[in-house]
Parts: sequence; C-alpha cells; structure tokens
Amino acid sequence: MKARRFLGLFVVAVLGAMVAVIVYARLFQPETAVVEVPAENRFQYVNLPGVESGSALDFTAAVEQSIDAVVHVKTKVFRESQGNYLYEFFFGEQPNREAQPLLGFGSGVIISNKGYIVTNNHVIVGSDEVVVVLNNKREYNARVMGADPNTDLALLKIEAEGLSQLPFGDSDALRLGEWVLAIGNPYNLTSTVTAGIVSAKARNLHFHRTQEFSIESFIQTDAAVNPGNSGGALINTRGELVGINTAIASLNGAFVGYSFAIPVTIVEKVVKDLIEYGEVQRAILGVEIADVTAELAQEERIDEIEGVYVVRVRDDGAARQAGIREKDIIISIDDTRVNSAAELQEVVSRYRPGQKVKVVIKRDGKLKQFDLVLRNLEGSTEIVKKDDVMELLGASFEPLSEREKQKLGIRNGLKVKSVRKGKFMKVGIREGFVLTNVNKKPVDSVNDITAILKDSEGGVIIEGVDRNGSRSYYAFGM
Repeated sequence: MKARRFLGLFVVAVLGAMVAVIVYARLFQPETAVVEVPAENRFQYVNLPGVESGSALDFTAAVEQSIDAVVHVKTKVFRESQGNYLYEFFFGEQPNREAQPLLGFGSGVIISNKGYIVTNNHVIVGSDEVVVVLNNKREYNARVMGADPNTDLALLKIEAEGLSQLPFGDSDALRLGEWVLAIGNPYNLTSTVTAGIVSAKARNLHFHRTQEFSIESFIQTDAAVNPGNSGGALINTRGELVGINTAIASLNGAFVGYSFAIPVTIVEKVVKDLIEYGEVQRAILGVEIADVTAELAQEERIDEIEGVYVVRVRDDGAARQAGIREKDIIISIDDTRVNSAAELQEVVSRYRPGQKVKVVIKRDGKLKQFDLVLRNLEGSTEIVKKDDVMELLGASFEPLSEREKQKLGIRNGLKVKSVRKGKFMKVGIREGFVLTNVNKKPVDSVNDITAILKDSEGGVIIEGVDRNGSRSYYAFGM
C-alpha cells in the first residue's frame, strides 16, 4: 500500500512540475518569431525620375545625330622673329627669317549646311589662318565672317557641301537638374563627349571685365569641359544645340567641377546678325544696372527683393527718353520677368536697335509700364552695317562711357573692341586701345572714322591712349 501511495505521489509531483514548466514558458518566455524573407524583397528598388522601369540613361541617339556637326578648329598666328641686335651691331643686318607660327586649337559647331560654323571669339581672335577639321578628318580653310567679343562668339565659313548641322534648341526651356551633353575636342582630342546636369542659369562671372557692354548669362553645368572644348556644343538629350561651351571655373586651367556655356538664345541672334549685316546689332536700354540684394534693399528701403535696380540712366539713352529714372526697379521686359542683371542683359540681347519693347518697372512700390524704342551703342535706332573701311582696318569699336573718358583724361575717343587681320593688326594696335584722333581730327564714333578716311589720301596717322594711359601714335598707308 505504501509503495502504491508513494508511486502516486511521485506521478502527481512529476505532472505538477511539467504543468509548472509549461505555464512559466507560456507566461514569462515570449515565443521567438521566425519570418521567411523572400530573396527578391530583401532590397528595395527605387526608379529614378524620368527613367522608365528596367531601363538606364541612354544618350547614344542624341550623340549619334550630333557628333558629326562638331568640328575641330586649328589656328595659326604668325609672329615675326626678333633680330639679334648685338649680332647686327658687329656683323650687320641678318637675313630675313620666316615668321614662326603660334598654334592654337578649339572646337566649333556647324549650324548650317551652307558651311557656317559658330565658335568662341577667343579661339580665333588675332589668327592669321583658321583650319576646320570635320569629324571624318577632312580639313578646310575657314574664313572669319565676323566676331563679337561682347558675347565671345565668332562665325566661320567653309566651302563644303553635305554637312551635318545641329538644330537650335530652346535654352530658356532648360530646367535645373536636366541632363545635357558637351561635345568638343579637349586637349586636342577630337570627338569627345561628356555628360552632366544643368547646375544653374543666368550666371554672370565677369570674365569680360574690359568690355563695358559684355553680355554674360551663362548656363552652368557639371559636364567635364577642358581646354580645347571652347566653341563646342552643349546639347540636350534630344540632340538640339542649347549652348556653346565657353569657360571653366578653375585655378589650374583644368576642369574641377563646373563649366559654362553661352545660351543658344544669344548665339542664334549673334549668328543671324553676322550673316545678314556683318556686324552684331547691339540694342541697349541705356541704363547701368545692379542686382537687388538684401543689403541694397535695406539701404534703399525696397519692400521686396525682386527685379533689377537702375543705378544710372544715360543721357542719350532710350530709357531716359521713355521716362525711366535712377532707383527704378525693372521687373520685366516684354512680359519676361528679370531678377538679375545677367537675365536682363540676355533678354535685351535678343533685340535689335529700332525695335519696341514694353518695360515694367516698380517705383515707390507701384508698377509702371513704359514703351521704348531700343537704340544702338552710338545712341541711334539705325542698323549698323559692315563698312568697307572698317573691313580694311580689321577692327571693331565701342563707345567710351563718360567715366572712362574722365579716368583717361580725354574729351573724346572710341575703344577698339576687337582686332582681326587688317591695318590695325599689322601696325600693332590691339584690343583695348582708345582711338582719339585720326589724321589729327577728333573721333567719337565709327561714323567719324569712316568720314575722315573716305576723304583722306595717302597715309593715315592714328593717335590714341594705351591701356596704361600712355599716348601712342601709329601710321600706315591706305
């Protein structure tokens, strides 16, 4: 009996222990959850905006239809070798030696199947010879049809047929973050393509500080651009020309992250003017302007930071005649809003002298509209046509501001804007020289020079002021 009772107690104890263990496990030890993760769901895939699912960025179509329209531009500048004066003192004059050429290179873009090519002015300025190399390695001698230092653009022409050309796109429609491609010849390597995005628009970097009427409203990108890319194409993903690559921001001369291109809206206007007139028809409002900054707004008690501030109004300009005053804020030009000096310059650069524009300004917190007729740099509304005399001189000019005249201590003068092959280059007159007298007669405009030289016979005497302020005299025969 005792044995049975002991066995029963043992069984009850064991069963009690098991129940206790089960209860403890249920109440105090949470279950471990095991979840199967399918392999395809372990990483989350996100489609980039503008890229279809399962596809990658593909620029091949845009490049294939564009690359043959981008050319290599080679230049030569001949410099007469300097004689050895010590040798000549003892042994007499040395025999004439051939001039040694200085070689340069850059890029260009074919914009017409008639052989017109656009490039940068700094690529060809001062050149004695310009050669264009197509993508198929054929070479052609090129003529410089015209140049515009204010926008750093130049137009070349070659005699060739069946050329590929790039269609003009719309640089105004470019959006920040949009993909663009740069095609050119960096480091003398032909047909090089790089890609990047539009980083900013309407950049004014003051590259042309010596040009009072320079126009800088660059497209900033991070597409790699290096020496030799100048004058090459910036295209969108549809293969349309949206800019001409011009400059890089660099301390060592090589690409370090940002490059800059002239918008095609400016390029198209300059090219049309050079083809039709041989000269760029520069229209101006007749104002000196500045960006509206927080400091300026506080100083002048401007209620809102917008538009472009009018610093000064020229006496002979269209703005003063229309009624625009100093301290006015220009809000828009022909319904196009402008919020920086660069944007205003770009918009006005699309017009020619004699064209009417609608200008909206803010004065004393109120909007006012003025209709004015744009004028050229000489204060006239007439179109400036290329003159045979100017072609012979091989130079273009721009007027001096009153401030520049006061600084140089002169009453009249005309600044040499650019120099190409001609009389001026031959005698050593360079860009930046200020012409004050021709044949002892004062000059203040291109018309003055033309009138004097048309009535002159024989030699011509040029008097003026160099950049350092010293007086200089030059003479040559017509």
